[in-house]
Amino acid sequence: MTPLALYVHWPFCLAKCPYCDFNSHVREVVPERRFAACLGRELAHEAARLNRDGTRRLGSIFFGGGTPSLMEPASVAALIEQACALFTPAEDLEITLEANPTSVEAGRLRGFRDAGVNRLSLGVQALDDAALQRLGRGHSAREAIAALELARTLFGRISFDLIYARPDQSLTAWDQELGTALDLVSDHLSLYQLTIEPGTRYEALHRQGLITLPNDDDAAALYEATASIAARHGLAAYEVSNYARPGAESRHNLAYWRYQDYAGIGPGAHGRLTLDGALHATRRHRAPEPWADLVERHGTGETSTAPLSARDRAREMLLMGLRLSEGIDAEAFAARTGTALAAALDSDVLQAAGDEGYLVWHGDCLAATPAGRLRLDALLGALVL
Repeated sequence: MTPLALYVHWPFCLAKCPYCDFNSHVREVVPERRFAACLGRELAHEAARLNRDGTRRLGSIFFGGGTPSLMEPASVAALIEQACALFTPAEDLEITLEANPTSVEAGRLRGFRDAGVNRLSLGVQALDDAALQRLGRGHSAREAIAALELARTLFGRISFDLIYARPDQSLTAWDQELGTALDLVSDHLSLYQLTIEPGTRYEALHRQGLITLPNDDDAAALYEATASIAARHGLAAYEVSNYARPGAESRHNLAYWRYQDYAGIGPGAHGRLTLDGALHATRRHRAPEPWADLVERHGTGETSTAPLSARDRAREMLLMGLRLSEGIDAEAFAARTGTALAAALDSDVLQAAGDEGYLVWHGDCLAATPAGRLRLDALLGALVL
């Protein structure tokens, strides 16, 4: 069995960004002791059902949010220690923590490093002050650069996020901005196209005509330029939105995209877990306080766990795996889903996508080409049965 990936969700932020539809919440006072204790109880619950024989290996831990860098390093250290006691940690256990430049300072980052975090993911989002202000970020470009410079002195592995296809963003400005960031840290980066998500403040502004995003052609040009700029710095696109030097890929996120087992604890966290020989989908209560109430009463805030049908497994593995440049291995697909890869695809669409150069077979692996990944959402909608 492949090693388990563990996701720990800390849902609290200092402010809600106007484009964000993640499960994040702003509180004047966060009862950290209570929520850290509840995470520990939920972790113990997961270990009891996933590691009954004591042999389950742990491949990665990812502290996401929200803003987990608002946690005290001692809380992070306690959860890492508990996870490594409940499971057998891999020798190269990857432990990632997301941080915002506004929550970064030397003592705090050293505390996370000493707690066992060995990979930092910084939510930079932009290196342009006007863009940062429009995105509702609480830091300046100068603060973001200082955070990157500090992080690289403390952590062997660093990733950062940037958002592109922003209002009024030009190709020239993006080339300069991304190049500046990569000159500072060129290990791993995640680049996300700005989209209008339902229920966000940006949706209201967009509906009122107060913000306008680049058209599809301009957004595609920005996406294609991104790969070129990253390649100049030695980073390859190993997933639609992620670039890395060889060996620096996020092992935790690869577990998602390769459709391996992962456990999620914390408000709103979900998982895909093999239980009694069947793959199950799990989900926690989304709201922080009700989640904590459930954990204190029952040991977990889980609200649903259900086995996935062969069709659901096939659809999910296709939707995740074709995001990867390596694609999907037919043998692994059949083993995980119980369905032959060809049987899960529309044969006419598959043929047409191959003729257009959007999909390609590498031996027994089906992969989207760079042109295919650019059109992946539309392609998957037609291709997957």
